[in-house]
Amino acid sequence: MFEAAAMGRGGEIFIFDMGKPVKILDLAKNMIRLSGFTPDREIKIVYSGLRPGEKLYEELLAHRESSLPTHHPKIMIAKVRDYTFAEVTVMIGDLTEHYQQGDRRAMVRMMKHIIPEYISNNSVYRLLDFDIQAERKTQKKASSE
Repeated sequence: MFEAAAMGRGGEIFIFDMGKPVKILDLAKNMIRLSGFTPDREIKIVYSGLRPGEKLYEELLAHRESSLPTHHPKIMIAKVRDYTFAEVTVMIGDLTEHYQQGDRRAMVRMMKHIIPEYISNNSVYRLLDFDIQAERKTQKKASSE
């Protein structure tokens, strides 16, 4: 982290190679053992499944974004979608308005506009993905005519 701070020129988003992924089950068992207990004897591990909105994997970058190498093999710089300050101001204003109105569906729709690659797997908002995909196809068809 200090290395990335020394590399920074202002405004970069650094991505760190965190090594091999760790299974949550292994982490839970290790924490139980480090606390002086035996997994599944004194402390049971309960499998609850995914809750609405949870994902099994986290993506650091959207598929249209990439990363650039640095001189350090475990630190990269994210090359992300670029929005102007004015665009961000409008988007945040719209999100705030939807929040104040209590319109969660409109908020999620707006977030999907900001991050078009996000898909709501395991969520009540999954139907929005289908609606938005249909709208995009219609727009693409209209613009090609």
